[in-house]
Order: sequence, then C-alpha cells, then structure tokens
Amino acid sequence: MLAQYLDNIMQPPMDMATKSRPASSPSSPKPTSRKTSWPFLTVLLTVLSPVLVATLVFQLDSFEPARLPIHELTQPPLKALKKNDHMLQGSELVGFKQLIEPEDIAYDSNSGVIYTSCADGWVKRVTINDSVADTIVESWVSTGGRPLGLALGHDNEVIVADAFKGLLKISGEGKVELLADEAEGVKFKLTDAVDIAEDGTIYFTDASYKYNLLEFFWDLLEGKPYGRAISYDPVTKETKVLAHNLYFANGVVVSPDQQYVVFCESFMRRCRKYYIQGKKKGSLETFIDNLPGLPDNIHHDGHGHYYIALASEITVALDLAHKHPFLRKLMGIYTKYIGEINMWKNGGIFIVDLEGKPMEHYYDPGLALISSGIKIGNHIYCGSIVRPYIFRLDVTKHPARATV
Repeated sequence: MLAQYLDNIMQPPMDMATKSRPASSPSSPKPTSRKTSWPFLTVLLTVLSPVLVATLVFQLDSFEPARLPIHELTQPPLKALKKNDHMLQGSELVGFKQLIEPEDIAYDSNSGVIYTSCADGWVKRVTINDSVADTIVESWVSTGGRPLGLALGHDNEVIVADAFKGLLKISGEGKVELLADEAEGVKFKLTDAVDIAEDGTIYFTDASYKYNLLEFFWDLLEGKPYGRAISYDPVTKETKVLAHNLYFANGVVVSPDQQYVVFCESFMRRCRKYYIQGKKKGSLETFIDNLPGLPDNIHHDGHGHYYIALASEITVALDLAHKHPFLRKLMGIYTKYIGEINMWKNGGIFIVDLEGKPMEHYYDPGLALISSGIKIGNHIYCGSIVRPYIFRLDVTKHPARATV
C-alpha cells in the first residue's frame, strides 16, 4: 500500500479534460506502474539473503562446540627470562626438500645420526656435520602410515608413534612391528608422541580417540577432551591408560630422575605431569600452564632443561575461539563449506628448567606449526609439520637475550 500511495502522489496533476474522459477512452492514463519499488526490494534481498542463509546453516548444522574451562586460560601467557624473537635470522636448513614435514627428532649421540619422522611415511636418518652442505639424508624405513613421535630404544630399536598405525617398533634391521593400536577397547585415532623410561616402559599419547590427524583442527574446534596418556609394558604387552579427558594430548617425556612423565595438552596451553614412582605414584598435577603458545613435542636436553615446541602463539583468533564456542562453530562452518583457516604464527621453542620455570624463548613471526626442538652441541634443531626441512640455529652466535 505504501508503494502504491507513493506512486500515486508522484504522478503529475491531470487537467479537467483528462478527468472527464471515460475510463475506457484510449487516451486515459495507464494503470500506475510499481517498478520503482523493485530496486529497493532487490537491494534488501541481496543484503539479507546471505545473512538468512548463514543463519539457517548455523542453526541446522549439528556441530556443537563445548565450552572450554576458560578460567584456566584467562591468565596472561608466561614470559621467559631471555628471548630471541627473530629465530629465522641466522638459521640453516638441514635436508632441504629431502625431509617432508619432519615432525619429530631423535638424536643418537653414539652414531651422530638424527632420526626424523616425515609426512611421506618414512623415518629418515640424517647424518649431521659442521656444514649443512655435507648433510647426508637416508630414507631408512617406511611405516606405511604417518610417523610422528620418535624415541630411541635400549636395544638399537626405534619406537614410533604413528598417527594412523598406532605404536610401532622398528628393529635395528628395519623390521616394523605393531605394539599396540588400542587401549581399554578404544582404538587410537591419533597416536602422537612417545618416550621410553629406563626400565623399558613406553609412554605415549593418543591425541584424540575421535579425530584423526587430517581432522585435528576439528578437535580444537569441538573443544572436548578426547586425548589420553598411555603406557605400554614391553614384557606383558599391556597398555594402560594413565590419564583420560585430555585436551589434545601431545608431547611426552620421562623426567631425568624417572619419577614422573610430562605430557602436553596443546589446546589448553599447558603441560602436566603424571607420577610413575614414589609417594605420589598415580597422581596428576600441573607442570606448567599459561604457555605463550600451543605446545607440541617436549624433549629433555640432558642438562636440566626441557625444550617445548610451540606450534603457534596465542593469536587474537585463537584466544577468541578458546573463549567463545559460537565462534568455533562459525569457524567449523567456514572450514566445512569454504576452506581452511590459517591463524598460526610466531612458532618456536620455549625452554624451562626441571621445575617448569621459564628460561628462554626462541621464536619468529615467520614460523608456524613448529613441532619439535632438541639441543645438539651449539645448535637447536627444529622439526615442523609444514616445512620440507629441519632448521637449526647456532645459539652461541644467536643467543636469547634478557628481556627488558
């Protein structure tokens, strides 16, 4: 009615002669056109349609993220006593284009060889030298899956956490043996990290029993604790779940005194320890929290320090996603119907002492998804799930310096 009224009052006035003509006269005015209202409706529909469709998709999509215990994420990130915030400057590339996404690194000091786990399924051996130009890369054994965490055994074997296969043992002769692929009747979905105690017990993590490696981002978005910390006894062949309900259980390391195991919960920005000896045996407590990024693997350097790989700093997008489930749902819908979301940056290595006190932080805006870091001689060697090489940094030439 409003459109018709506006059309009528905008018509030019008619003279008396025109008014006196019969309605059937050929010269009578034609019925008023309503075309002037269509541009407005078109614009309105153009603007509202995507909103309506998005709202409908949001309401109908069955994916429902959980609310994380955000009270544990509200503290400001920890800061180290020293830092190097341009880690790429002065770094060298080891095994360039021969090591596809080398996730973890294990060093055999007797042979001077690095073992690393690559995305093409190969566990590769890298002979390091003073000059990276003299690096020798050997494709040693293919697991047929996606090897992630590595640990050197006591009898010349290598224990592998394979994301798709489970917990594996590779003998010195290169024979692959499956040790375990389930615990408590629940299959591993993302076997992630591994370490070995002096008594031979193997400790490892199943990052998620719901999502596999290709779906890890959905574990973050859903925000539910599907991770587990597990032990394997090579004598009895028994797997035992040590801790349930972990938020993406990742790196694991046995303490030098063999009293506890530290493992990382990536999406909660913390590391926790589980006591395997002593009066506290079987108990779980915080080792370090409020990390300045998402922890991946953790390694001990043999000199009283843990090297924690941080895949990414806590970006604004990650921080908001942690706090607001509806934003994670929006991210999920975007990922499902449009494409991947890239919100990773400032990856690096966070070094703490045996008590979890922050010591040094090496990182760089150009680094993302750093997955492991170990100290060999004067160098920090870093693995990654996106780069085609290991990179190393001589920390005597490029040290972390005291923060102001």
